[in-house]
Amino acid sequence: MIPPSTCSFPRLAILTLFLLLVSSVVAQRAGIRRPVDTIGFAQYDWQMDSVMARINRQFGKQISQALSQKRISKKSIWKIAICPHDDYAYAGWMYPLVLENVKAPTVILIGVAHKARQFGIEGQMVFDSHQAWQAPYGPVRVSVLRDKITNQLPRNEYIISDSLQDVEHSLEALIPFLQYFNPRVEIIPILIPAMSMERMEGLAGSLAWAISKVMDSEDLEWMKDIAFVISNDAVHYGCENWGGYDMAPYGCGQEGYEKAVSHEKEIIDNCLTGGIVKMNIKRFQQYTVQDTNFRIYKWTWCGRFSVPFGLLTAFYLQQHTKTYPPSGTLIDYSTSIDHPILPVEDLGMGITAPANIKHWVGYAAIGYR
Repeated sequence: MIPPSTCSFPRLAILTLFLLLVSSVVAQRAGIRRPVDTIGFAQYDWQMDSVMARINRQFGKQISQALSQKRISKKSIWKIAICPHDDYAYAGWMYPLVLENVKAPTVILIGVAHKARQFGIEGQMVFDSHQAWQAPYGPVRVSVLRDKITNQLPRNEYIISDSLQDVEHSLEALIPFLQYFNPRVEIIPILIPAMSMERMEGLAGSLAWAISKVMDSEDLEWMKDIAFVISNDAVHYGCENWGGYDMAPYGCGQEGYEKAVSHEKEIIDNCLTGGIVKMNIKRFQQYTVQDTNFRIYKWTWCGRFSVPFGLLTAFYLQQHTKTYPPSGTLIDYSTSIDHPILPVEDLGMGITAPANIKHWVGYAAIGYR
C-alpha cells in the first residue's frame, strides 16, 4: 500500500493545476487580463506587501534622499511619470520613487510593445478590450474612458489587440505599485510599437485631441483626474546574452560602463528634463534610432517609442487644455548593477535576465508637474 503522505502530493498538485486552469478560464470569460511575467513581478498581495516592506527597509533612506534633493514631497503630484519596467529584484526601488506621486484616479499607461514585430504591428496605437487587469490586490478596472477616447480616434490610427497586450510585460510591471498606492486606480493601457517621428506626431496629436474632448465632456482635469505613466527601461547594454548581438559600443568593461552611463545622462539632460519641447522629443529619437530607418537602434534604449510618444501626447494635450506646460525632473537614475538586488526568491519570484558588467540595463525615474 502506498502511504497516504506519498499519494496526497500528486492529488494536491493535480487539484492545484485544475484550480489554476479554472481560474484562468473564468478570468478570460470575465474579460480579465492575466499576468504574463509571474517571476519578475508580484502577482499576489502577500508578495507585494513583502516587496514594499523590503524596498522601504533596504532603499528607504536612498529614496528619501533622492526626493529631498529634488525638492519632491509626498504632496507633489505628477501629470506624467516615466517609470522602469524591469524585474523588481533589480529595479524595485525605482517604482515607488516615481509612482507614489501619481495621484490621479485614472492613469493612461503608455507601454513598450516588445513583441509587436512578431505580430506584424507598427505605426498604430494598440489598445485592448479587457474589462480589468489582474493585480495583487484584485482586478484593476480598465476605465470606461478608454472606449470614449477610441471613439474619437480615426479608425486607421489604432487597433485593438488583446493578443499583443496579453504577451507584453511593460505595463503589468507598473500596475501592482499603482494599485498599492491607490487601491481604486483605473487604467487605460496603450502600447506603442515602432513608428516614424512623422507618424508619431500625427498619432500623438490625435490621441491628445481625443483625450481633451473626453475631458471636456466628463469635466475632468489633467493631474487631478487623469495622469500619464510611460513605461520605459533605458539602455540595454553589454556584449553577452543579448541574442548574439554586441550592444556595447563603448566597450564591455568598467570604462565602457562609465561612458555608457554618461551617455545615458546626456540623453536625459538634453531631451527629457525641463519643459516638454518638440525639438527635445525629436532629439531623443535622433539619439535612439537610425535617421534613415526608425526600426534600427542607434542607442539601445528600450522605450525609444513609448517615451517620445507619451511626451508628444502631453505636449499637444497641454495646448488643447491650455494648462501650464509640464516640466520634468530626473528623480534618479540607476542600473541593474550599481546597487544590491532586492531579495525576492523566497517570495516565489526571481530574475528574468542576468545582471553584470557584460549585461546590464539602465533605469530612469522622471516626474513631470
